[in-house]
Amino acid sequence: MTDRPGLFDPVLARGEARAAVADDAWVAALLEVEAALAQASADVGTLDRADADAITDACRRPVDAATLGEEAAASGNPVVPLVAQLRRGLDGSAASGVHRGATSQDVVDTAAMLVARRAVAAVAGDLRASADAAADLAATHRDRPAAGRTLLQQAAPITAGLRCAGWCAGLDAAADALDAWRPAVQLGGAVGTLAAFDGHGRAVRAALARRLDLAEPVLAWHTERGRIAELAGLLGRAGAAVGSVATDLVLLAQTEVGEVREDVPGRGGSSTLPHKRNPVAAVSARAAAVAAPGLVASLLTAASLHEHERAAGPWHAEWRPLSELLRTVGSGAAWLADALGHLVVDPDRVAASLDATGGLLLAEQATTGLRARLGHAAAKDLVTDAASRAQDEGRPFADVLADALAALDDPPADPAAEVRTLLDPSRAVGEAAALVDDLLTSRSRKDRP
Repeated sequence: MTDRPGLFDPVLARGEARAAVADDAWVAALLEVEAALAQASADVGTLDRADADAITDACRRPVDAATLGEEAAASGNPVVPLVAQLRRGLDGSAASGVHRGATSQDVVDTAAMLVARRAVAAVAGDLRASADAAADLAATHRDRPAAGRTLLQQAAPITAGLRCAGWCAGLDAAADALDAWRPAVQLGGAVGTLAAFDGHGRAVRAALARRLDLAEPVLAWHTERGRIAELAGLLGRAGAAVGSVATDLVLLAQTEVGEVREDVPGRGGSSTLPHKRNPVAAVSARAAAVAAPGLVASLLTAASLHEHERAAGPWHAEWRPLSELLRTVGSGAAWLADALGHLVVDPDRVAASLDATGGLLLAEQATTGLRARLGHAAAKDLVTDAASRAQDEGRPFADVLADALAALDDPPADPAAEVRTLLDPSRAVGEAAALVDDLLTSRSRKDRP
C-alpha cells in the first residue's frame, strides 16, 4: 500500500515514480536489504541458514512507516528502530543475526539504490514514451515547412518534423543516460573496514550485491558520494530535456501562435474564463522541470560536505531531495508523454506563422537565389534594401522585392512569379527531411529495452 496522494500530487507527482519513492516503498527496501544481508551471510557461512530464513520471514511482516519515522527521531535514522523491531520478533541466534556487521548507513544507502533503481526505470519509461510520441510527430510532419525561431524571433524555415525530431533526440539521450546508470551496494560497517565481519566482509558484500543485483564497489562509499551526485546529474539532465520540450509546447500553443494544441476534451479549463483551454500537460511538465535543478543542487551540495568516514548531516540531507527529485522528474516525464501523445499540429496556423512577416523569413534564401543573376554583393544589397523598406513602410516583403526586381536594368519577365519561387519555404529547409529520416532510422536500428 503506497502513501496517500497529497493535495498537489496529481499535478506535481504524476506517474509511477511517485509510488516508487513513497514511504512504504522505502520501508520495503530497508527490509529487503536486511533480509538479503542475512541470506548473504548464510551464503558465506557466517550465519545459519535457518536463522537467515527466520530473519527473512520477519522482514516480510508489515512495518508502519509513520511509526518507524517517529521512532527514528531518537537515533537520527530509521534503521535503528527497524532493527530493534525485527529483533523483538525473533529469538536467540536469529535475533542476534539481524543486521550483523552492518551500520545504519549501509542499509539506508543500499535501500536508496533499490528505491532509485525502480524510480529511474519509471522515469526512463516515460521519457521513452515521450520520445516515441515525438518520433511519430516527426514522421507525420517530416515535410511541413514551419517558422524556425532564434532568440524568440523568426529566423529561417525549418520543418515541423525536424523540430519534433529534435525533441525526440533529446528525450532519447536522457533516457539512455539513465539506463546506463548502475546502482551499487553499500557495505562497510561502522568506518568502512568491514571489521565486524571477522574477515568475511568482502565475501558477504559480494553475496549481498549478487542477491540484490547491484554493482559491488571496491570500497565503501559512505562519504564518497559520486553515485548520488551522478544520479542527481542524470535526473537533472532528464528534467532539462523535459523542460525544453514543454517550453516549446506552451509557446507554440499560445493563442497568438496556435501551431499546436493538446487534444484532450474537457481538460484545460479556467476557474474564471469559460473559453480557456490551457495546455495542462505541458504546463505541468514544465513545472516539474523548473523544480528539478534546486533539488539537484541540494544533492550536489550535500555530496561536497561529507567528512571523514561518516558524515554528520550531509548524508541525512540527501534523503528527502533524492526522493523528491525522482518524483519530480518522473512527474515531468509522465506529463510530457501525455502532452506529446495528445498533441495536434495545426497546419493552417503553421502556415500562417510562416507568412507572418510577409516573406521576410526567407530573405536569406532570396539573396542566395539572386546571386546567379546579380552577383553576391548586388544580390545582398538589393534584398537587404527591400527588407528594410518592407519593415519601414509596413508592406509585404514579397511585394517590395518584386518591385525591386522590376526596376532592374534587365528585369525578369515576371517579377512576381520569380519572387514566389524565391520565397517558397519548401525550398529553404535544407536537409531537414533527410535529418528526420536519419533520426528515425537510428531509432529503428537501436536495441530498445
